[in-house]
Amino acid sequence: MTKSSAKTARRRTRPKPRKAASKKVGRKVAAERVHNTQRKMVAPLAPFPSTIVHDTFRDLSERNVTQTRELYEHSKGTLQAILESRQKTFGTAGQGAIALNRRTIDIADRNMHDTLNLAANLAGARNLTEGLKVQAAYWRKQFAAGREKSGSKTIRN
Repeated sequence: MTKSSAKTARRRTRPKPRKAASKKVGRKVAAERVHNTQRKMVAPLAPFPSTIVHDTFRDLSERNVTQTRELYEHSKGTLQAILESRQKTFGTAGQGAIALNRRTIDIADRNMHDTLNLAANLAGARNLTEGLKVQAAYWRKQFAAGREKSGSKTIRN
């Protein structure tokens, strides 16, 4: 028997697929697929059965964020005093450098406030899902701010 005649013989003996008997069978199959998909998605998180953040840990985190914010504000005041002192010392010759320094400090100040707000929001998250939502919102805000500063627009297909 040749290869082509063997294929033809197999095709003839192969049973034809049957159509679903009813819509109920199709729904059952769809439900099983959804269940299997959910199981596959949840399985990687099985080593972390409890993602709930306890109140004690959350309180400690919030206290640490508050203390860090206070320390930063104190340091910022000291840096401002140093800048004013330098400005008086160098006069008009150093105006450009001082303006650049102020701009740099403003950017660092904004970044520090945003980061401390993120830390405070993360400390207040009750579970992993809330924490991920807070982080996603933070990065969306950062990317949007970056686009506004650069003047670029989103390219849409």
